[in-house]
Amino acid sequence: MSNRNIGIKDVAVAAGVSATTVSHVLNEVSYARVSQETRNKVRSAAEQLGYGPNRLAQALRTQRTGMLGLLSEDIATTPHAGRIILGADEAARARGYNLMVINTSGSASLESRQADVGALLERRVDGILYATMYHRSVELPPNLGSVPSILVDSVAADGDIVAVIPDEAGGARVAVQALLEAGHTRIGFINNTTDVPSTRQRLQAFRATLTEAGFDGDAAPVESAASDAQGGYEAALRILAGEEPPTGLFCYNDRMAMGAYRAAAELRLSIPADLSVVGFDDQELIAANLHPGLTTVALPHYAMGAWATEHLIDAIEGKSNLPVTGSQPTVLGCPLIRRASIAAPRH
Repeated sequence: MSNRNIGIKDVAVAAGVSATTVSHVLNEVSYARVSQETRNKVRSAAEQLGYGPNRLAQALRTQRTGMLGLLSEDIATTPHAGRIILGADEAARARGYNLMVINTSGSASLESRQADVGALLERRVDGILYATMYHRSVELPPNLGSVPSILVDSVAADGDIVAVIPDEAGGARVAVQALLEAGHTRIGFINNTTDVPSTRQRLQAFRATLTEAGFDGDAAPVESAASDAQGGYEAALRILAGEEPPTGLFCYNDRMAMGAYRAAAELRLSIPADLSVVGFDDQELIAANLHPGLTTVALPHYAMGAWATEHLIDAIEGKSNLPVTGSQPTVLGCPLIRRASIAAPRH
């Protein structure tokens, strides 16, 4: 067998492992659970067989460079949304691809974002992931369609392009259901004021879930404010000042929940004995470090990055076709992360 005909399966047989394990070892995938002994066996088998990925030869043969571009609107500087990059990078490495990231501002002009896409195309990326910091509708640079492309945490304002987004409504439902299951009958919602899909969908799901449980969802107390700690504090003070204040509070995000904790403390309400609180995002720097720990709904940032990368590579390699018209975004679930901020109501 000549060296040029040796493939990854030959290395796998020689090392007594799977082809996936060989790929993980030779591409140095950080998350792969492979013992040092197995790594040594794989590298030794590859060396003895003379196997090594020849990127230049592959590029000449397939007209592919093995590079993916990720144009990120602000997410590279956002701790929890940065997991999109981690999910994309690890999925790319597992398939033998490398990821090139360009960070841009969400407020950048269309011309500026078109130039950023052009910079990726000049480097001959095989495909592009376009990711935003939060779920919203975006106006896309027209040159994005020059190579296979997928949107992450966003949908196109016009035109059709494959997209993956979080299940905003489903996440709100599990948050409200957690409060209902704990026995709460008076549940309030502090919401964001910005007109984005998550604001509308979470509010609709909040009301619908209460209505389906036999309560008047339209009459449930809702206060809106800026989606930060100060906004959460102000909205929580207003919602807790009513004649029959809620004993359970669903917050648009973890930052607003942090503000609600402050409001509860000023009103001498104990969490969760007097007030149960659920957030949204699972921003660990906040949710895991509040006291008590915040029960919250996790956004699937890592899963969205990995899903988009897997499907982008499949399209690049001709294993699937990205739909051109009539495509609906793929929706990934938002699981509830239970901590200590929910209890049965005192009365």
